[in-house]
Amino acid sequence: MDKLILDACCGSRMMWFDKQNPLAVFMDIRDEECTLCDGRNLEVHPDVVGDFRNIPFEDATFRLVVFDPPHLVRLGANSYTAHKYGKLFPSWETDLKQGFNECMRVLKPEGVLIFKWNETQIPVSHIIETFGVNPLFGHKSGKNSKTQWMCFLKSTY
Repeated sequence: MDKLILDACCGSRMMWFDKQNPLAVFMDIRDEECTLCDGRNLEVHPDVVGDFRNIPFEDATFRLVVFDPPHLVRLGANSYTAHKYGKLFPSWETDLKQGFNECMRVLKPEGVLIFKWNETQIPVSHIIETFGVNPLFGHKSGKNSKTQWMCFLKSTY
């Protein structure tokens, strides 16, 4: 495969400077368009429709995986935030652990996983405990520093 990067929960690719980056495969469980409450059109059109709990790629395929899953459990199904970011299932702890393991599986040896989490409802410490492995480092950002970016290296997993 000529792609080096997997975005396992791409959504509308909000974090990407180049939303058509030729080095990346964009995957999401959704493929949809909707009009948000502010009138803007939201488009989620991944290259691959897939579930991060069962990533449809061979072992050791990518050098970099970006994992930015939904981070909210208490959210109306048709809310602005649910459309924009997705919503966790009641089985979120198992789902996120399985997703983390799948991201590591598709990474090449010494590949890098960038994980993004917003702890508005669930603290980062709980997520790290769920994964069972500490990140190498991280950085807090966003309003009230509730968003944390973390870096994991496959050889440390």
